[in-house]
Amino acid sequence: MKSITVPAENDELERVQGFIDEELEACDCPMRAQMQIDIAVEEIFSNISNYAYHPEVGDAEIRCEVDPDNMRITIQFMDGGKPFDPLAKEDADTDADSLLEREGGLGILMVKKSMDSVEYSYENGKNILTIKKSLN
Repeated sequence: MKSITVPAENDELERVQGFIDEELEACDCPMRAQMQIDIAVEEIFSNISNYAYHPEVGDAEIRCEVDPDNMRITIQFMDGGKPFDPLAKEDADTDADSLLEREGGLGILMVKKSMDSVEYSYENGKNILTIKKSLN
């Protein structure tokens, strides 16, 4: 797995996106899948940047591996911030009336719906969120 470690700050999102997109472009990933992955990466990294260490800043490590035989990507996001399982919350209600009263949760719902799998674990003082997506 290739990896990049950056400060968990919103200013680093472009660098993280570039790292992931480089891997996707190297395997001729279809544009639709790349756009879905880019949105998921933005949502997850933004959550780490805004909440993991708040009000401090720490590092985030992003690992990426493309399996060219199965045309599948695995991306892991790791941070040493406060333990937080974004999958533990009930899915956000997408009813039109509740959209106006929402208090978060829509972004992770988009990630869950657009990726083939989303898994969370907390190991050795690290939050680890893993997403997987078929590139076909």
